[in-house]
Amino acid sequence: MHFFLRFTTKLMRLRKTSIALIILGFIVASATIAFLLEPGTFGNWFNALYWVMTTMATVGYGDYFAKTEFGKAFTIFLYIFGIGLLSLVIGKVIDSLGSLQRQRGAGTLNFHGEEHVLLINWSKKAQSAVDEILCYSPKSQIVIIDESNQHPLEHLHQVHFVSGDPAADDILEKANISKARAAIIFADSRIEEASLIDGKSLLIASSIERLAPHVHTTVEITQEKNIQNFRYVQINEFVLSHDAISRLAVRSALQEGNSDVIRQLLSRQHGDDIYEVKVQQGWKTYRDAFQDLLSQGATLLADRNDLGINRKLDQLIPPDARLYIVSDETTYRRIAGL
Repeated sequence: MHFFLRFTTKLMRLRKTSIALIILGFIVASATIAFLLEPGTFGNWFNALYWVMTTMATVGYGDYFAKTEFGKAFTIFLYIFGIGLLSLVIGKVIDSLGSLQRQRGAGTLNFHGEEHVLLINWSKKAQSAVDEILCYSPKSQIVIIDESNQHPLEHLHQVHFVSGDPAADDILEKANISKARAAIIFADSRIEEASLIDGKSLLIASSIERLAPHVHTTVEITQEKNIQNFRYVQINEFVLSHDAISRLAVRSALQEGNSDVIRQLLSRQHGDDIYEVKVQQGWKTYRDAFQDLLSQGATLLADRNDLGINRKLDQLIPPDARLYIVSDETTYRRIAGL
């Protein structure tokens, strides 16, 4: 027993690959020995392997069993060592799964997916962003980078967490920034000074633009005077913190019902939404696109940021046009051919 305990302790200290090779060698050797001891019982080596596996797994179907004294003695050997080795493997597998789960919760694992959305600095706004992304595309992969040491949404398997400084190259590389689809930098609400909040966001944005300039980057800015600094590092888009809320409150006060329409357009969870559609064959002018879309139940809204195209219906649609419509999801999918 003492020898067995020492042997097991040494095995536990070995690397997983070493243990796997030892177990595999033990099974192959046991099947070979069993077949050599009782060739008439098993008929071929594969049946001997099958018997070894069922014995080690304590299944024991009884379709094959040792008949000679040497065979029975070898069976006892398998009971003692084989079942112990298999239990060791099961324990290692469970321990590995537990270790992976702990590392996932602590944010120390690398993310290897592609076309994911990066959310930087965890907050209630980031939580809302996760809900909105998953509402828009339930299969989307999301990576959260934050300086906390606990996964904020561990129950969501498609949400990965990386713990660390979002401006550090190694942390961004852990999040596979080069393969990301987009990055959203939220203002760090844990910092009290507004200028320091924007300073941190600017540092993170600079790191992203340096490592992955092709990634579409959106930044939440707390002070309007800092916009020029973000434009200098070529941020794709920015949102002024509290600016949209203030404007929505004024519209709600001065134009009753206005805020309900805007709120619907801001979320895919309510009513119609804004979608981008490709220019289709047969659309020469904005009028062609407008009338065709209207007949399908959608309203042409804009070409990129130009909301006045419905006053330019006779103009030709430029080759680089990006048309946006307002419709429900069913209508959009029909128009897009999805």
